[in-house]
Amino acid sequence: MRFLSWLIRGKSPKASHLMLAPAALWLLIFLILPIIGLLALSFIQRGPYGTLLWSFTWGNFSRALNPKYLPVLLRTLGYASSATFLCLLLGFPLAYYLSFGAGRSRGTLLVLLMVPFWTSCLVSLYSWMIILGRQGLLNHLLLKLGLAENPLALLNTPFSVLLGLVYFYLPFMVLPLFGSLEKIPRSYIEASYDLGAGTWATFRKVTWPLCLPGVFAGCLLTFVPCLGDFLTADFLGGSGTYLLGNLIQNQFLMAQDWPFGAALTTVLTFCLTWAIFLHQRFEGRELEMRG
Repeated sequence: MRFLSWLIRGKSPKASHLMLAPAALWLLIFLILPIIGLLALSFIQRGPYGTLLWSFTWGNFSRALNPKYLPVLLRTLGYASSATFLCLLLGFPLAYYLSFGAGRSRGTLLVLLMVPFWTSCLVSLYSWMIILGRQGLLNHLLLKLGLAENPLALLNTPFSVLLGLVYFYLPFMVLPLFGSLEKIPRSYIEASYDLGAGTWATFRKVTWPLCLPGVFAGCLLTFVPCLGDFLTADFLGGSGTYLLGNLIQNQFLMAQDWPFGAALTTVLTFCLTWAIFLHQRFEGRELEMRG
């Protein structure tokens, strides 16, 4: 106990390094070493029957950058961008209400928002398949209300994939937005009203600029996992929703071409890292401009 108390109270560099050691070890084992292994795998060759030939090659990256995979990449970017935009469209009013109007029900609403995180991804996907199927709950409701004469083909369509992506990643958008809106001093908004600005003018000139870091963080946190998602397209999409995540999954599980799968993953990781780097630079510049 005395050692733990010394660590907690300690202000020396040695104590700080000791407290950071478990986190650093965790990052080394579960993040840095796997990335190094993946990078090494992407530079070797695939042998017969999926074996690995430990000889250096650039061929996997040449294949990964082949234009024939461009439609898959564009389709993936389209789905990820659309899902991010829809999450922002739905998530901003929700975050705004949680921050400014929820009152005592805020805690309950935040718990409800976190419910998708507590449910297995596979259970959620099977539930959506039951809901969207031809004999599913949604078609049954549409027929009962007279909004459709025959069961609609809702499953295995772009609509079902987008619905699944928005369902899974909406909390990733709402939580950063909520955190950003919560940090806005209420005195700024009151001052805007006192100076004669209306609701829309206050939102446009005070609230929106101040919550932009949360908007960018939410978009990034939503866009990045959408790019690598393959389960949603597998369960809810049809043959026309083959995404980059599905291509990588097939290389590892079906084609047994691990080097090519590793090269695709490396290219995707590099692009995402570059996007995060740009976001950090933009956020740093915003903070500098605000002094």
